[in-house]
Amino acid sequence: MSGYLDNSGRDDVLGGGARLIPVSTPLGSYRVWVKRTGNNPGLRVLLLHGGPGATHEYLEACDSYLPAAGVEYYYYDQLGSGFSDQPDEPSLWELDRFVDEVDQVRRALGLDRDNFVLYGHSWGGILAIEYALAHQQHLRGLVISNMMASVPDYNAYAEQVLMPEMDQAALAEIKALEASGDTGNPRYMELLNEQHYVHHVLRMPIKDWPDPAQRGLAHINPAIYVSMQGPSELGISADAKLAHWDRVADLASITVPALVIGARYDTMDPAHMEMMASRLPAGRYLYCPDGSHLDMYDDQRTYFAGLVAFLHGLAGGPRASG
Repeated sequence: MSGYLDNSGRDDVLGGGARLIPVSTPLGSYRVWVKRTGNNPGLRVLLLHGGPGATHEYLEACDSYLPAAGVEYYYYDQLGSGFSDQPDEPSLWELDRFVDEVDQVRRALGLDRDNFVLYGHSWGGILAIEYALAHQQHLRGLVISNMMASVPDYNAYAEQVLMPEMDQAALAEIKALEASGDTGNPRYMELLNEQHYVHHVLRMPIKDWPDPAQRGLAHINPAIYVSMQGPSELGISADAKLAHWDRVADLASITVPALVIGARYDTMDPAHMEMMASRLPAGRYLYCPDGSHLDMYDDQRTYFAGLVAFLHGLAGGPRASG
């Protein structure tokens, strides 16, 4: 562990690995927060949280597994989230701008194709796919966790598989609150929690959700979340910015080693995510049989065993072209 804990030459030692990185946007410069754990020049993972507009906090389960595996990793709050600047500028919440932001963070951290693994969970998976399509020459590997490559397919899965399993009276009440624009009503989240979240987001009673998961979801920036995906995890709204996002046909052009993670009880279709892995030329699929959308908690051992095995394979294997 002495090498893993070696901070020699690091410019983030004073802040315990945490620092603010300036990023340029069409509206000027802002700062985003990152925090490094560990030292491994050959294996560095940048973690993209979900939401959009959530925070790095719910990914803190990584602390129980990645240090022991010798993985250097970076928590990162995207612009508008968590400890990063939170400008009230709706025009900044665009997919292409987030991709550019990730590349600015990559450059600031000195990550490159010899060591840079990009991990994205949920919305972070969309962002990771888009980054790989635009900049895969900088990647050593890619992890897409719990995100389908097509929002229309995701919505179809919610409509055809998840919703029919719900209590139909409760679903009708949820739909009525959405139709009336009353999603701020406490009853709305009460219904989603009992009918959907404890079955497909994190499979345990809400009161037992781990602290990082509680914090991460409590700190979502609704201005970003609602504009890009809509008010709930029960599908993406028709008027949201991501409503028509679909990259299934483009997966074959991502040639770097890639891991796709799906789960039996996920909000996302596990069969679709297995298909994604088969279409990625160097793709692998990790299935979490007891997991849901936050399978890093409710199928934790399967999740991290598979993730660490993939990362260690990258560290020891040949570089892919791309």
